[in-house]
Amino acid sequence: MKRLIIGTAGHIDHGKTTLVRALTGVDTDRLKEEKQRGISIELGFAPFMLPGGQKAAIVDVPGHERFIRHMLAGAFGIDMVVFVIAADEGIMPQTREHLDIIELLGVKQGVVAITKKDLVDEEWLLLMEEEIKEYLAGTALKNSPMIAVSAISGEGIEQLLEEIENMAEQVEEKPVMGQARLPIDRVFTIAGFGTVVTGTLWSGQIKTGESLELMPVQRPVKVRSLQVHGARVTEALAGQRVAVNLQGIEVAEIKRGYLLSTPDYLHPSYRVDTRLRLLSSSKRTLKNWNRIRFHLGTEEALGRVVLLDRDELQPGQESYAQIVMEKAVVCQKGDPFVIRYYSPVATIGGGSIIDPHAPKQKRFREEVLEQLVMKEEGSLYDLILQEMEAAEATFSGSDLARKTGHEEEH
Repeated sequence: MKRLIIGTAGHIDHGKTTLVRALTGVDTDRLKEEKQRGISIELGFAPFMLPGGQKAAIVDVPGHERFIRHMLAGAFGIDMVVFVIAADEGIMPQTREHLDIIELLGVKQGVVAITKKDLVDEEWLLLMEEEIKEYLAGTALKNSPMIAVSAISGEGIEQLLEEIENMAEQVEEKPVMGQARLPIDRVFTIAGFGTVVTGTLWSGQIKTGESLELMPVQRPVKVRSLQVHGARVTEALAGQRVAVNLQGIEVAEIKRGYLLSTPDYLHPSYRVDTRLRLLSSSKRTLKNWNRIRFHLGTEEALGRVVLLDRDELQPGQESYAQIVMEKAVVCQKGDPFVIRYYSPVATIGGGSIIDPHAPKQKRFREEVLEQLVMKEEGSLYDLILQEMEAAEATFSGSDLARKTGHEEEH
């Protein structure tokens, strides 16, 4: 059966958490402060059984602009989105920012849920549907089904479930083969069991009893037990939400943003070469050596952008760029990322990793740009040859897999 992660997205107080409760029966607001304030602050998670028996997991993200970094941590790794817009308010600032993020991450499947239909009359609802269609034209969600619902009365929920199931059939599964990568989004202790981390398994598989590496601190850890959909399992596969009970490590030694991986597969890096795009909607340009917030997986790192072929990137433009980090990150070729302006904080763009362990690059050098074109577009043979010539040495299979973005075969 297909493994599926569904994410919510949308503005604060547009009913994402209430809708998730109507779909799954689970209240994803766990914190006392969330209950008191009536808003989601942290990520919420719920197992989800579709009408046809397909198991899935829902990641419920906060909508407040102050918690966009939490939203980003949840959005990486989702297969499809339930994009929530309230009928009484329509398109709002975080509606736009969340859609920008979804597009930057390459999420193509989604269903639009117009919530709170019980608060408006039919004429207003029709006007809102037209406004939303116009807004989504030209975006990844332009052809997505649109369902008006009331999570309170239940009206439209059954139809929404059917559309989610139909859309789920179009989702491509994550690769089970290859190396394990699990970005950590929660860390906690369970009495009698010890340290538990959770995350979405991006690739590979994890088995009870096996050794993994905690990155970027390069700390060996051992898997004591696993849970998927609240049930104990001996193996977790790519595309599943996983809780991993770790042996021999304390909660204080792990942070959100760390990552579990196959040992000796990933290595920390302070420089990454990228294809970088500035959003057309960005209200500011990006200048060489601007400070930014770099988001990949559940990690947020401060860094500076080195534009390799220009001095300034305008809204809607793309460029090769090196990002120089202020702390080590772990990634591999092809990973999507999002950047936010340092201050005032706003999502301004993103792109994909071309070289996760880049040398210091000189700007406006034709040979540097040609090498980046080869790294981005070249065949596997071209990439291996380029890496071997650059290092004048041979590589292990895991080195080549990490640098080229092609999985090592076993």
